[in-house]
Amino acid sequence: MDLSAVLPALILVAVCFAYVFWPQPLTAPTVEKSRLDYLRERKDSIYENLRDLNFENKAGKYPEADFLAQRNALESEAAAVVEEMDSLGG
Repeated sequence: MDLSAVLPALILVAVCFAYVFWPQPLTAPTVEKSRLDYLRERKDSIYENLRDLNFENKAGKYPEADFLAQRNALESEAAAVVEEMDSLGG
């Protein structure tokens, strides 16, 4: 084996290893979420689930009883979230 052929390969492997595993600085500072931020995200998620449920019901994927039960559960959860948001001032 010729050392002149192995040395560039070892350097390349070392550089690739350093590039992949070198610790990177955080690009964005982490922000603490408030309870109100969490509730806003939860409300958006519930509304999206309601839209999906209505779409799937119109496509005939759910029996009427299951659709009504799931819709009522999501609507009551949304009401609880909105009520808590109102109590927090959001």
